[in-house]
Amino acid sequence: MMKMKMILSSLIFHCCVIHFVSAQILQVGFYNSTCPQTETIVRQAVQNQFNSDPSITAALLRMHFHDCFVRGCDASILIKSIGSKKSEREAGPNRTVRGFELIDKIKKTLETTCPSTVSCADIITLATRDSVALAGGPNYPIPTGRRDGLISNAADVNLPGPSLTIPQALQFFTNKGLTLNDMVTLLGAHTVGIAHCNFFQDRLSPIPDKTMDPTLASQLLKTCVKSTATTFLDQNTSFTVDNEYYRQIMLRKGILTIDQELTLDKSSAPIVTSLAANKDVFSQSFANAMIKMANIDVLVGGAGEIRKNCGVFNQKANRKVVN
Repeated sequence: MMKMKMILSSLIFHCCVIHFVSAQILQVGFYNSTCPQTETIVRQAVQNQFNSDPSITAALLRMHFHDCFVRGCDASILIKSIGSKKSEREAGPNRTVRGFELIDKIKKTLETTCPSTVSCADIITLATRDSVALAGGPNYPIPTGRRDGLISNAADVNLPGPSLTIPQALQFFTNKGLTLNDMVTLLGAHTVGIAHCNFFQDRLSPIPDKTMDPTLASQLLKTCVKSTATTFLDQNTSFTVDNEYYRQIMLRKGILTIDQELTLDKSSAPIVTSLAANKDVFSQSFANAMIKMANIDVLVGGAGEIRKNCGVFNQKANRKVVN
Protein backbone atom coordinates (compact mmCIF):
# COMPACT_ATOMS: atom_id res chain seq x y z
CA MET A 1 0.00 0.00 0.00
CA MET A 2 2.84 2.38 0.89
CA LYS A 3 4.55 1.59 -2.42
CA MET A 4 1.30 2.28 -4.31
CA LYS A 5 0.96 5.66 -2.54
CA MET A 6 4.53 6.54 -3.48
CA ILE A 7 3.90 5.65 -7.13
CA LEU A 8 0.66 7.65 -7.14
CA SER A 9 2.39 10.63 -5.52
CA SER A 10 5.17 10.41 -8.08
CA LEU A 11 2.67 10.36 -10.94
CA ILE A 12 0.81 13.36 -9.53
CA PHE A 13 4.10 15.21 -9.05
CA HIS A 14 5.28 14.53 -12.60
CA CYS A 15 1.85 15.43 -13.98
CA CYS A 16 1.93 18.76 -12.16
CA VAL A 17 5.50 19.49 -13.19
CA ILE A 18 4.73 18.76 -16.84
CA HIS A 19 1.63 20.96 -16.69
CA PHE A 20 3.62 23.74 -15.01
CA VAL A 21 6.42 23.61 -17.56
CA SER A 22 3.92 23.67 -20.44
CA ALA A 23 2.21 26.68 -18.90
CA GLN A 24 5.55 28.46 -18.74
CA ILE A 25 6.45 27.95 -22.41
CA LEU A 26 4.45 31.03 -23.40
CA GLN A 27 5.77 33.81 -21.18
CA VAL A 28 6.59 37.48 -21.04
CA GLY A 29 10.20 37.96 -22.11
CA PHE A 30 10.47 34.58 -23.82
CA TYR A 31 13.34 35.85 -26.00
CA ASN A 32 15.30 37.57 -23.24
CA SER A 33 18.16 35.08 -23.45
CA THR A 34 17.95 33.93 -27.08
CA CYS A 35 17.30 37.27 -28.79
CA PRO A 36 17.13 40.10 -26.23
CA GLN A 37 16.76 42.80 -28.90
CA THR A 38 13.48 41.32 -30.19
CA GLU A 39 10.97 43.68 -28.64
CA THR A 40 13.15 46.74 -29.25
CA ILE A 41 13.51 45.86 -32.94
CA VAL A 42 9.76 45.33 -33.32
CA ARG A 43 8.89 48.51 -31.42
CA GLN A 44 11.24 50.69 -33.48
CA ALA A 45 9.93 49.35 -36.79
CA VAL A 46 6.32 49.91 -35.74
CA GLN A 47 7.18 53.41 -34.49
CA ASN A 48 8.73 54.30 -37.85
CA GLN A 49 5.69 53.02 -39.72
CA PHE A 50 3.24 54.72 -37.36
CA ASN A 51 5.00 58.07 -37.79
CA SER A 52 4.18 58.08 -41.50
CA ASP A 53 0.95 56.04 -41.40
CA PRO A 54 -1.06 56.00 -38.14
CA SER A 55 -3.63 53.74 -39.80
CA ILE A 56 -1.15 50.88 -39.29
CA THR A 57 -2.74 50.33 -35.86
CA ALA A 58 -6.07 49.40 -37.43
CA ALA A 59 -4.30 47.27 -40.04
CA LEU A 60 -2.36 45.24 -37.47
CA LEU A 61 -5.35 44.82 -35.17
CA ARG A 62 -7.31 43.39 -38.10
CA MET A 63 -4.45 41.12 -39.19
CA HIS A 64 -4.01 39.80 -35.64
CA PHE A 65 -7.74 39.11 -35.24
CA HIS A 66 -8.05 37.44 -38.66
CA ASP A 67 -5.04 35.26 -37.91
CA CYS A 68 -6.08 34.11 -34.44
CA PHE A 69 -9.68 33.34 -35.38
CA VAL A 70 -8.83 30.75 -38.04
CA ARG A 71 -6.23 28.22 -36.93
CA GLY A 72 -5.12 30.12 -33.84
CA CYS A 73 -2.40 32.75 -33.51
CA ASP A 74 0.08 30.95 -35.77
CA ALA A 75 0.80 33.48 -38.56
CA SER A 76 -0.95 31.28 -41.13
CA ILE A 77 -2.49 34.47 -42.55
CA LEU A 78 0.96 35.53 -43.79
CA ILE A 79 1.53 32.56 -46.10
CA LYS A 80 1.43 33.38 -49.81
CA SER A 81 -0.55 31.19 -52.20
CA ILE A 82 1.27 28.82 -54.52
CA GLY A 83 -0.35 28.64 -57.94
CA SER A 84 -3.93 27.41 -57.62
CA LYS A 85 -3.41 26.43 -53.98
CA LYS A 86 -5.01 29.32 -52.13
CA SER A 87 -3.78 30.27 -48.67
CA GLU A 88 -5.70 32.17 -45.97
CA ARG A 89 -4.23 35.37 -47.35
CA GLU A 90 -6.35 34.94 -50.51
CA ALA A 91 -9.65 34.32 -48.71
CA GLY A 92 -12.32 36.97 -49.29
CA PRO A 93 -12.21 38.56 -45.80
CA ASN A 94 -8.40 38.80 -45.96
CA ARG A 95 -7.97 40.44 -49.34
CA THR A 96 -8.06 43.90 -47.76
CA VAL A 97 -5.83 43.00 -44.81
CA ARG A 98 -2.74 45.26 -44.70
CA GLY A 99 0.57 45.30 -42.87
CA PHE A 100 2.34 42.37 -44.54
CA GLU A 101 5.27 44.52 -45.66
CA LEU A 102 5.90 45.74 -42.12
CA ILE A 103 5.90 42.21 -40.72
CA ASP A 104 8.31 41.12 -43.47
CA LYS A 105 10.62 44.06 -42.73
CA ILE A 106 10.72 43.20 -39.03
CA LYS A 107 11.34 39.53 -39.77
CA LYS A 108 14.23 40.37 -42.10
CA THR A 109 15.91 42.43 -39.38
CA LEU A 110 15.37 39.74 -36.76
CA GLU A 111 16.73 37.02 -39.05
CA THR A 112 19.91 39.05 -39.46
CA THR A 113 20.18 39.58 -35.70
CA CYS A 114 18.94 36.21 -34.41
CA PRO A 115 18.48 33.65 -37.22
CA SER A 116 15.60 31.16 -36.91
CA THR A 117 14.69 32.35 -33.41
CA VAL A 118 11.68 34.68 -33.39
CA SER A 119 8.40 33.42 -34.84
CA CYS A 120 6.25 35.39 -37.26
CA ALA A 121 3.30 34.73 -34.92
CA ASP A 122 5.09 36.59 -32.13
CA ILE A 123 6.04 39.41 -34.51
CA ILE A 124 2.35 39.99 -35.33
CA THR A 125 1.45 39.88 -31.64
CA LEU A 126 4.20 42.27 -30.52
CA ALA A 127 3.71 44.67 -33.44
CA THR A 128 -0.01 44.88 -32.73
CA ARG A 129 0.63 45.58 -29.05
CA ASP A 130 3.11 48.34 -29.90
CA SER A 131 0.82 49.95 -32.47
CA VAL A 132 -2.02 50.06 -29.92
CA ALA A 133 0.23 51.83 -27.43
CA LEU A 134 1.40 54.34 -30.05
CA ALA A 135 -2.24 55.14 -30.83
CA GLY A 136 -2.93 56.05 -27.21
CA GLY A 137 -4.09 52.65 -26.04
CA PRO A 138 -2.73 50.46 -23.23
CA ASN A 139 0.88 49.24 -23.34
CA TYR A 140 0.42 45.76 -21.94
CA PRO A 141 2.98 43.00 -21.30
CA ILE A 142 2.32 40.21 -23.80
CA PRO A 143 3.61 36.63 -23.40
CA THR A 144 5.67 35.29 -26.31
CA GLY A 145 6.93 31.88 -27.38
CA ARG A 146 4.41 31.12 -30.14
CA ARG A 147 5.52 29.06 -33.10
CA ASP A 148 4.40 29.34 -36.70
CA GLY A 149 1.75 27.10 -38.23
CA LEU A 150 2.31 24.52 -40.96
CA ILE A 151 -1.02 24.86 -42.78
CA SER A 152 -2.73 27.79 -44.51
CA ASN A 153 -5.97 27.06 -46.34
CA ALA A 154 -8.34 29.70 -47.72
CA ALA A 155 -11.28 27.36 -47.17
CA ASP A 156 -10.64 27.43 -43.40
CA VAL A 157 -11.37 31.16 -43.15
CA ASN A 158 -14.76 31.68 -41.52
CA LEU A 159 -14.89 34.98 -39.66
CA PRO A 160 -17.78 36.86 -38.02
CA GLY A 161 -19.38 39.28 -40.47
CA PRO A 162 -20.43 42.91 -39.87
CA SER A 163 -24.18 42.24 -40.09
CA LEU A 164 -24.51 39.57 -37.41
CA THR A 165 -26.71 39.76 -34.33
CA ILE A 166 -25.01 39.62 -30.94
CA PRO A 167 -25.90 35.93 -30.34
CA GLN A 168 -24.62 35.02 -33.81
CA ALA A 169 -21.35 36.91 -33.35
CA LEU A 170 -20.88 35.60 -29.82
CA GLN A 171 -20.88 32.03 -31.09
CA PHE A 172 -17.66 32.73 -33.03
CA PHE A 173 -16.02 34.10 -29.88
CA THR A 174 -17.17 31.39 -27.48
CA ASN A 175 -15.88 28.81 -29.95
CA LYS A 176 -12.45 30.34 -29.33
CA GLY A 177 -12.80 30.37 -25.55
CA LEU A 178 -13.72 34.05 -25.31
CA THR A 179 -16.63 35.58 -23.38
CA LEU A 180 -19.29 38.16 -24.16
CA ASN A 181 -17.23 40.75 -22.28
CA ASP A 182 -14.19 39.84 -24.39
CA MET A 183 -16.20 40.23 -27.59
CA VAL A 184 -17.65 43.63 -26.68
CA THR A 185 -14.19 44.82 -25.63
CA LEU A 186 -12.40 43.51 -28.73
CA LEU A 187 -14.97 45.19 -30.96
CA GLY A 188 -13.66 48.37 -29.37
CA ALA A 189 -10.79 48.00 -31.84
CA HIS A 190 -13.26 49.60 -34.27
CA THR A 191 -12.28 52.87 -32.61
CA VAL A 192 -9.47 53.03 -35.20
CA GLY A 193 -11.15 51.05 -37.96
CA ILE A 194 -12.71 51.89 -41.30
CA ALA A 195 -15.43 50.19 -43.31
CA HIS A 196 -16.23 50.08 -47.01
CA CYS A 197 -19.69 51.40 -47.79
CA ASN A 198 -20.89 48.10 -49.24
CA PHE A 199 -20.72 46.62 -45.73
CA PHE A 200 -23.38 48.98 -44.37
CA GLN A 201 -25.19 50.24 -47.49
CA ASP A 202 -28.31 48.35 -46.42
CA ARG A 203 -28.53 50.62 -43.36
CA LEU A 204 -28.75 53.70 -45.59
CA SER A 205 -31.07 52.75 -48.42
CA PRO A 206 -33.67 52.35 -49.67
CA ILE A 207 -34.91 53.36 -46.20
CA PRO A 208 -32.45 54.64 -43.56
CA ASP A 209 -32.09 52.36 -40.53
CA LYS A 210 -34.15 53.88 -37.69
CA THR A 211 -31.47 52.88 -35.19
CA MET A 212 -28.92 55.16 -36.89
CA ASP A 213 -28.65 58.85 -36.08
CA PRO A 214 -30.42 60.68 -38.98
CA THR A 215 -27.66 63.26 -39.39
CA LEU A 216 -25.02 60.53 -39.64
CA ALA A 217 -27.15 58.58 -42.10
CA SER A 218 -27.46 61.69 -44.28
CA GLN A 219 -23.69 62.25 -44.20
CA LEU A 220 -22.96 58.63 -45.07
CA LEU A 221 -25.36 58.71 -48.02
CA LYS A 222 -23.22 61.48 -49.49
CA THR A 223 -20.00 59.64 -48.72
CA CYS A 224 -21.23 56.38 -50.16
CA VAL A 225 -22.19 57.54 -53.62
CA LYS A 226 -19.61 54.94 -54.66
CA SER A 227 -19.77 51.61 -52.85
CA THR A 228 -15.97 51.50 -52.86
CA ALA A 229 -15.82 54.56 -50.59
CA THR A 230 -14.88 54.14 -46.92
CA THR A 231 -15.65 55.82 -43.63
CA PHE A 232 -14.24 55.73 -40.10
CA LEU A 233 -16.06 53.50 -37.63
CA ASP A 234 -15.32 56.07 -34.94
CA GLN A 235 -16.33 59.44 -36.33
CA ASN A 236 -14.63 61.42 -33.56
CA THR A 237 -11.15 60.12 -32.54
CA SER A 238 -10.47 58.01 -35.61
CA PHE A 239 -6.76 57.29 -35.01
CA THR A 240 -6.85 56.94 -31.23
CA VAL A 241 -7.40 53.72 -29.28
CA ASP A 242 -9.84 54.95 -26.65
CA ASN A 243 -13.42 54.41 -25.48
CA GLU A 244 -14.94 56.98 -27.84
CA TYR A 245 -16.31 54.18 -30.05
CA TYR A 246 -18.68 53.16 -27.25
CA ARG A 247 -19.77 56.75 -26.70
CA GLN A 248 -20.54 57.01 -30.41
CA ILE A 249 -22.66 53.87 -30.60
CA MET A 250 -24.61 55.00 -27.51
CA LEU A 251 -25.50 58.10 -29.57
CA ARG A 252 -26.77 55.81 -32.37
CA LYS A 253 -23.69 56.53 -34.46
CA GLY A 254 -22.64 52.95 -35.01
CA ILE A 255 -21.65 52.36 -38.64
CA LEU A 256 -21.90 48.59 -38.96
CA THR A 257 -24.92 46.60 -37.85
CA ILE A 258 -22.86 44.72 -35.27
CA ASP A 259 -21.64 48.04 -33.81
CA GLN A 260 -25.13 49.33 -33.14
CA GLU A 261 -26.40 45.93 -32.04
CA LEU A 262 -24.04 46.15 -29.06
CA THR A 263 -26.24 48.87 -27.57
CA LEU A 264 -29.53 47.25 -28.57
CA ASP A 265 -28.96 43.76 -27.19
CA LYS A 266 -29.77 43.47 -23.48
CA SER A 267 -26.79 41.23 -22.81
CA SER A 268 -24.13 43.53 -24.27
CA ALA A 269 -25.63 46.97 -23.56
CA PRO A 270 -24.50 47.15 -19.89
CA ILE A 271 -20.93 46.33 -20.93
CA VAL A 272 -21.02 49.13 -23.51
CA THR A 273 -22.26 51.57 -20.86
CA SER A 274 -19.45 50.60 -18.49
CA LEU A 275 -16.72 50.92 -21.13
CA ALA A 276 -18.12 54.24 -22.40
CA ALA A 277 -18.19 55.72 -18.91
CA ASN A 278 -14.58 55.08 -17.90
CA LYS A 279 -11.52 55.18 -20.17
CA ASP A 280 -9.39 53.40 -17.59
CA VAL A 281 -11.84 50.52 -17.39
CA PHE A 282 -11.73 50.30 -21.17
CA SER A 283 -7.92 50.35 -21.30
CA GLN A 284 -7.58 47.54 -18.75
CA SER A 285 -10.36 45.48 -20.33
CA PHE A 286 -8.89 45.95 -23.80
CA ALA A 287 -5.43 44.87 -22.66
CA ASN A 288 -6.85 41.78 -20.95
CA ALA A 289 -8.93 40.83 -23.97
CA MET A 290 -6.00 41.29 -26.37
CA ILE A 291 -3.76 39.10 -24.22
CA LYS A 292 -6.48 36.46 -24.08
CA MET A 293 -7.07 36.55 -27.83
CA ALA A 294 -3.33 36.25 -28.49
CA ASN A 295 -3.37 32.92 -26.63
CA ILE A 296 -5.93 31.25 -28.90
CA ASP A 297 -4.73 27.79 -30.01
CA VAL A 298 -1.07 28.80 -29.95
CA LEU A 299 1.64 26.38 -31.02
CA VAL A 300 4.46 26.01 -28.51
CA GLY A 301 7.41 23.79 -27.70
CA GLY A 302 8.17 21.47 -30.61
CA ALA A 303 4.93 22.16 -32.51
CA GLY A 304 4.97 24.12 -35.75
CA GLU A 305 8.16 25.86 -36.84
CA ILE A 306 10.05 29.15 -36.78
CA ARG A 307 9.76 30.41 -40.36
CA LYS A 308 12.75 32.06 -41.98
CA ASN A 309 10.41 33.97 -44.30
CA CYS A 310 6.97 34.83 -42.92
CA GLY A 311 5.25 34.37 -46.27
CA VAL A 312 6.70 30.93 -47.01
CA PHE A 313 6.81 27.66 -45.11
CA ASN A 314 10.26 26.29 -44.37
CA GLN A 315 11.33 23.74 -46.96
CA LYS A 316 10.18 20.44 -45.52
CA ALA A 317 8.05 17.70 -46.99
CA ASN A 318 5.18 18.12 -44.54
CA ARG A 319 4.57 21.81 -45.23
CA LYS A 320 1.35 22.40 -47.14
CA VAL A 321 -0.81 25.30 -48.24
CA VAL A 322 -3.96 23.21 -48.51
CA ASN A 323 -4.99 19.70 -47.54
